[in-house]
Amino acid sequence: MGALLSILNEFLYSYILIALLLVAGLYFTFRTRFVQFRLFKEGIQLLSEKSHKQGGVSSFQALMISTASRVGTGNIAGVATALAAGGAGSIFWMWIIALIGAASAFIESTLAQVYKNKDGEQYRGGPAYYMQKALGKRWLGVIFAVLLIACFCFGFNPLQAYNVSSAVAYYFDNEQLVALIIGIILAVLSAFVIFGGVHRIGIISSTVVPVMAVLYILLGVYITFINIDKLPVLFHDIFSAAFDFKAISGGFAGSCVMHGIKRGLFSNEAGMGSAPNAGATADVSHPVKQGLVQTISVFIDTILICTTTAFMLLNYGIYDGLQGMPYVQQAIFSEIGEIGIHFITISIFLFTFSSLIGNYCYAEGNLKFIINSKKSLFIFRVVCILAIFFGAQLDFTTVWDLADVLMGFTAVLNIVVILILGKVAFICLRDYTQQKKEGKDPLFDPEKLGIKHADCWKDIKKEYEDL
Repeated sequence: MGALLSILNEFLYSYILIALLLVAGLYFTFRTRFVQFRLFKEGIQLLSEKSHKQGGVSSFQALMISTASRVGTGNIAGVATALAAGGAGSIFWMWIIALIGAASAFIESTLAQVYKNKDGEQYRGGPAYYMQKALGKRWLGVIFAVLLIACFCFGFNPLQAYNVSSAVAYYFDNEQLVALIIGIILAVLSAFVIFGGVHRIGIISSTVVPVMAVLYILLGVYITFINIDKLPVLFHDIFSAAFDFKAISGGFAGSCVMHGIKRGLFSNEAGMGSAPNAGATADVSHPVKQGLVQTISVFIDTILICTTTAFMLLNYGIYDGLQGMPYVQQAIFSEIGEIGIHFITISIFLFTFSSLIGNYCYAEGNLKFIINSKKSLFIFRVVCILAIFFGAQLDFTTVWDLADVLMGFTAVLNIVVILILGKVAFICLRDYTQQKKEGKDPLFDPEKLGIKHADCWKDIKKEYEDL
C-alpha cells in the first residue's frame, strides 16, 4: 500500500499536476489582468459586507470557513516537511504557487457563486455543481464529489489528526498511547460540532481562526525580529536554492520545486476545488465579490502564515532526521524555550480542530450533491469521525502520501474544468468592473450577460432590488 501510494504520488506531481497548476495559474493571471493584485484592495474592503438577510452567510464568514480548512497543519507541519525534504528553495516555489494560484482561486470561487443552489435560507455549491449545471454532466460532478469526500475525510482529516498526535508525543514516552488518546479527543470534539449542525462551523471558524492566526504570526514576527541580522542570509538561501537547477536535475521528485508546489497546494488549496464549496455559501450581490474575497485567503494562508513558519524554521536551520512537528517544536524551543513548545502544541491543536470541521463542511456539501438523506448523512458522519480517530494512529509517510494522492486527483479534475469554464468568470469580472466604473454596487444579472443555468440568481437579484 505504501509503495503504491509513493509511486502514484511521484507520477501525479512530476508529470501532470505541477504543469497544470502553473499553466492554469498563469493563464488566469494574464486573462484577468492580474486580478489577484489589481483588485486586492477591493477584496479587503468586501470583507466588511454583511449578508442582506438574517441567517445568511457573509463574505467574511465564508472566507473564514475556507481559511479554517486551509489554515491547518499544512502551514506548520507542511512547511517543515517541505524544508526537510526540499530545502530552503521550496519556500520560493510555495510563494509562486500561491501568487499565481490566487487567480485560479478567483475563477473557481466566482464559478461556484454563479452556479450555486438555494438550500433553505442559505446556499450550497462548488465544483460538483458547476460541472452539473454549466457542463450538463452530473456524472462528472458525482466523480468530483466522491474524490473531494475521499480527499478531505480520508486524506486531509487523518493527516491533521496524525500531526496533533505527533506534536503531543513530545510530552510522553508511549507514542502509541498518545495517538490513541488524541484520536479519541479529536473524534469526540469533532462529533460535537458535526452532529450539532454545520452552522456551528461558521461560528467557530469566524472566531477561532482569526485569533490563532494573529497569535501565531506575532510569534513569527518576534522570532524574525530578534534574528533580524539573519534575514538577508535567509532570503539568499531561499532564492539561491530555488534556482539550483543542478540539484533539480538530479531528481525532480525530490527537488525543491516539487516539495514547494506540493506543500503550497496542500496549504492554500488554490485550484483544487475545495474553497469554492465555502465561497458558494456567501450571500453576495455579485459572484465576483466572493471570488475576490477568496483570493485573500490564499495570501493569508501562504504569504503570511507559511512564511511565518518558514522564517522560524530557517532561523533554526535544516537538520537531517528532523521533520514534521518535532522539527517545528525544536525550532521554537531554540528561540524562546519550553514555553514555545507548549504554544506550538496548543496552536497545532486549534489549527487542526478548525481544519477538521472546515474539511467536514466541504465533504457534507458534496455528499448532499450525490444523495441527500438523513440516514446516509448519519452514517457518513460516523465514518468521518472514525477516520479522524484512526488517522492519529497512522505513520508519517503513509499519511502524507495518501493526502497528496487524493488531493492530486481532485485538483486535476477541477483545474481541467475551470480551464473550460473560465470564460464565464471573465464575463462576470468585466461586468463587475464596468458597474463599479458607473458608480454602482454591482448586481449580477446572468440573463443580461447570456449566462445560462444560474437558476437561483433571479430570486437573489429581486431580493437585492427590493432592499
